[in-house]
Amino acid sequence: MRIYNTLTRTKEEFIPLEEGKVKMYACGITVSGEAHIGHGFQALIYDIMRKYLEKKGYNVTYARNYTDVDDKIIAKSKETGIPADEYAAMMIENINAIMAKMDVDDPSVWLKATENIQNIIDFISALIEKGHAYAVPCGDVYFDVASFKGYGCLSNRSVEDMLDGVRIDNGDEKKSPADFALWKAAKEGEISWDSPWGQGRPGWHIECSAMNRAAFGDQIDIHGGGRDLIFPHHENEIAQTEALTGKRFVKYWTHNGLIKVNGQKMSKSLGNSLLLEDLLKKYSNEAIKFALLQTSYRGDINITDDLFPNAEKHLTEFYKTIKAVKEAFGNGEKGNIGIDKTFDKCMDDDFNTALALSNLFGYFKAINKKLKNGDSTAADDVSQIIKTYSILGLFKKDPDIYLNEVAEKAEKPQEIPAEVLALAEERWQAKQSRDWAKADELRAKIDALGYVIKDSKTEYQVLKK
Repeated sequence: MRIYNTLTRTKEEFIPLEEGKVKMYACGITVSGEAHIGHGFQALIYDIMRKYLEKKGYNVTYARNYTDVDDKIIAKSKETGIPADEYAAMMIENINAIMAKMDVDDPSVWLKATENIQNIIDFISALIEKGHAYAVPCGDVYFDVASFKGYGCLSNRSVEDMLDGVRIDNGDEKKSPADFALWKAAKEGEISWDSPWGQGRPGWHIECSAMNRAAFGDQIDIHGGGRDLIFPHHENEIAQTEALTGKRFVKYWTHNGLIKVNGQKMSKSLGNSLLLEDLLKKYSNEAIKFALLQTSYRGDINITDDLFPNAEKHLTEFYKTIKAVKEAFGNGEKGNIGIDKTFDKCMDDDFNTALALSNLFGYFKAINKKLKNGDSTAADDVSQIIKTYSILGLFKKDPDIYLNEVAEKAEKPQEIPAEVLALAEERWQAKQSRDWAKADELRAKIDALGYVIKDSKTEYQVLKK
């Protein structure tokens, strides 16, 4: 089995630190907003990795975190008037409910930043004692990048290049602009904790290092996250952890690709974020998974208008065949070992779900031929597909239930997402104020989300393209 390691930029034979056991950590969601398709994709990918490693016989401990305190959450707290800890707890509950609908299993261990404050303080204190971090008069604590010679190994960038991507706060108090915050002094009214440096809260990067160490010790086998986390987040994790322990922190760094919508990077600023809740109202969770897994996990996924409808169409045809085979021959008893071995060959090559899914079309073509010819071994093929592809979260439902759910969603009028309605109202108000430039900008955002506006003299209507 080979895994692509971002650190070495090659596929490497997977050999865990301890025989038979895998320690795996994936950066989870910062709970400042609703779960979108990118969050769903990342959670799906690492759930699949965990399940496939278990299929290979490994005892996997998979930890995943929620960042439940940071600048964005504090900003949302001020905006909503809800205390930061209550806001984070509310968002975690909402996100958990959506992920349950997505049918992505929980990790072995859930971690939260706010439940690891003492671990974080102890970690920072040890870095200061070793000369890798320093406190400044205002109460902030920074990591001294110059003290760690390996800085830049993951992103393969020089410190000069890195400064282009660094947010510089309190720059006059830093030794270097490249130094990053481990602890942030609290501003008036912000959530905070006692520390040796005064009231404050952890910086983003230190959270994962401290939680990782608390859960697993000094070293882990696999660390994952989106490609956008390579720098600065994961680069900083390496620096602060290895500076403390003197050991190689992660053996295999894995990163999933990013989501694009009709060729554009998905982002709130562009108004093209696709919320999981909205997608699940329109498509089955299996169709969403099928659509996402048609691309290698390391590649960017371009979500076009027909991506999810086509995935639903393919799965519907597959389920119709499964239903027909079960009605004709019942459940298969022997299975088809060839299908399972081919699946493993795909997944052994850096979790190649794209190739594994492409094989389904040939399998179902052959099954339909057997069905037509009265060949009962079609039941064995179907039985094996259901068992094998459950690792990808597919074919987990009774065919009648799946087909009925898809039919009901197709017949149900689709609700316009609240985000689109808000943009439409904002655009209408801009038109009334004769702010044509803003109105055009908002129309473009609405268009990127897959909706159009029909105006009359006195009102407007939002329609799905």
